[in-house]
Amino acid sequence: MIARLNLKNRHFYISTFQQLDSTFLGNPDRNLYFEIYWVKNERPSHFIDNKKMKIKGDWMYLIPPFRNYQFKKDKKNGILIAFNKDLLIYEAKEFSLNVFNLFSSNGEFSTLFIDEENIKTLTAIVKVIEDEYEQNTDNLLLLRTLIKAFLLKLMTGSRQQLISPDLNEKRIYHFLLLLENHYTSEKKVDFYSEKLHLSTKRLNQILKQKMGKTVNQILQERLLIEAKHLLFIGNENIKEMSFSLGFEDPSYFSRFFKKMTKLSPEEFRMEMKKKIAFKT
Repeated sequence: MIARLNLKNRHFYISTFQQLDSTFLGNPDRNLYFEIYWVKNERPSHFIDNKKMKIKGDWMYLIPPFRNYQFKKDKKNGILIAFNKDLLIYEAKEFSLNVFNLFSSNGEFSTLFIDEENIKTLTAIVKVIEDEYEQNTDNLLLLRTLIKAFLLKLMTGSRQQLISPDLNEKRIYHFLLLLENHYTSEKKVDFYSEKLHLSTKRLNQILKQKMGKTVNQILQERLLIEAKHLLFIGNENIKEMSFSLGFEDPSYFSRFFKKMTKLSPEEFRMEMKKKIAFKT
């Protein structure tokens, strides 16, 4: 039996596609990681939540935590950079929110084309990251600094509008923290608006303006992400899963999931089992 790569007790992983550990993509703990797939001068096939896409040239696919991503290796040339979401705990909240926006600019994931000028700079940063990683010194502070430099370059290179620490952005940040802690137990908009000392109308206005979504839409998306995560790696039956997600009636959970994905929970789980997470 091939030993599974231990992702639970590490904060960072980097590898070329050709040297990528065969257990990485099938590892349930990778759902805790931000993943950057830097594909160089190739046309790989990608499956992201059942959507097949092809890209050409130097591109990066930025996958946030809790997404189902499959990468067909073949003989592609590129690098995977993955870092645990807990690394952002140490960063300023504005930067953390910028990272989430960078990785989720298209809703589920982000795709960036990298021009020659940025390729040179990013390659230089990656070289330093690789050298530090290979030394296995576990210098977390240095790795965090290097990853931050890499991400900041991506943000400026992609012309992403960086978040200024204005009042509404801080409100969004606190809303997202509240949501992460209560999304399975609190599904009413009033709960979040009262905690933030806002009316439900005002909270929805802020979120709609800044994120393009309402409280209910963001809540449903977060529930769906967790449901997919549990179906993908968990062994709970649908009834147990629906209760753990805060649904009082399993049939309501099934209707919710099918409305969002066009598949029943059972069908989604079967589809995931059929797929091969890593192909040589």
